[in-house]
Amino acid sequence: MAYYNSLLYYCILFFVFNINTNITEVIGHVPAVIVFGDSLVDVGNNNHLKLSILKSNFPHNGIDYPNKKATGRYSNGKNAADFFSENLGLAASPPYLSIKSASNKVNVLLDQGGINFASGGAGILNETNKLFTIYNLGARKFAVVGLGMIGCCPKLRRKNPTGECNEQANYWSVKYNKAVTSLLQELKEELTDIHYSLINTYDIMANFLQQPALYGFSEIKSACCGAGKFRAKVPCLPIAVYCKNRRDHVFWDLYHPTEAATKIIMNEFFMGTEKYVYPVNLKQLLEV
Repeated sequence: MAYYNSLLYYCILFFVFNINTNITEVIGHVPAVIVFGDSLVDVGNNNHLKLSILKSNFPHNGIDYPNKKATGRYSNGKNAADFFSENLGLAASPPYLSIKSASNKVNVLLDQGGINFASGGAGILNETNKLFTIYNLGARKFAVVGLGMIGCCPKLRRKNPTGECNEQANYWSVKYNKAVTSLLQELKEELTDIHYSLINTYDIMANFLQQPALYGFSEIKSACCGAGKFRAKVPCLPIAVYCKNRRDHVFWDLYHPTEAATKIIMNEFFMGTEKYVYPVNLKQLLEV
């Protein structure tokens, strides 16, 4: 059980935005995006952790990022935090640890579109104190990303003798997503002036795996970058090999989606229907 809990911690993330403002138009009036999460939205915080071995500021990460630069994102290109800000017309929120002085951190938050606290390997606590703290600081709109099909990532496929998804890990993903849905509903009852959007990443990923060609994918099991079976025995290190066409892969490395897969998910978050986004999509959330 502890092993699957650690996987859930690895993959959860959420965004918080819209501090002390009234939205008058759909796009262009969000003052800041504050990002909490793990490696799925880390934009370079772990680069500044001297003792951390969980870093990605080396090739072949970033091969499709502007200037082919490895920035600390666990991706071949942009990650979910980048696309989130892009869709709002903002620059990506910078990593918190890259800003050295406390006064600069405040200025960046207010003047540069937010700040990113996400860190590869970050976990979650069995509490909601952080949500209440952010609420007390003025946050009223929350964008929350549910867990995907963790059991279908290349790392867990490789450990399964059949090469199929790890159903126990997927079971816990579903349980977790149900708990998050209930938590948000309870928060809404207690904090009646908040609004939120929750994306069902699990079902979107299921569609990727069941109908890959519909989304432009041809490889759904193997990572693009790595080595060994499913390119999941060795992580995406400089000594690893990587695929020529990243667009046709769902997974970039052991755990993380490619830029292409991430972009589809985030576009669904902004414009999707209740099939995947509850109770409203992000465009509708901005209109509230």
